[in-house]
Amino acid sequence: MRSATVLGATVAVLTAAACSTFSSSKRVEPTPRPVRSTAATLGIPPGHLPPPGQCRVWVEGRPPGQQPKARSCAQIERTAPPGSWILYRPTKDRKAVHVRVLDQRRPGVVVLIRVYDAEHGTLLREN
Repeated sequence: MRSATVLGATVAVLTAAACSTFSSSKRVEPTPRPVRSTAATLGIPPGHLPPPGQCRVWVEGRPPGQQPKARSCAQIERTAPPGSWILYRPTKDRKAVHVRVLDQRRPGVVVLIRVYDAEHGTLLREN
């Protein structure tokens, strides 16, 4: 009877150690929380998109008129809050809007890039 108890305790300890070792060796990347209910449409009024060649930080839940103004793209990721979008209109393709989605917890860390049609707001591709 005693050997069965010792064997059971040993198996439990080894199982717990194996699970602990496995889970700590795995690197878990944070999953970005969707900023909008769907990624298929941009959901930003065309008049609030940045001019070609500039960027604009877009903060979820803030009305369009209260969003930060468009500006140079230089170091914009450093000032953008976690979970926000950075909108960019390339000068060579004025019909596109590039959206860099920032991580919800880590400021300045881009977790997803989407490209939308500027006029219709439809998703063209996602990286």
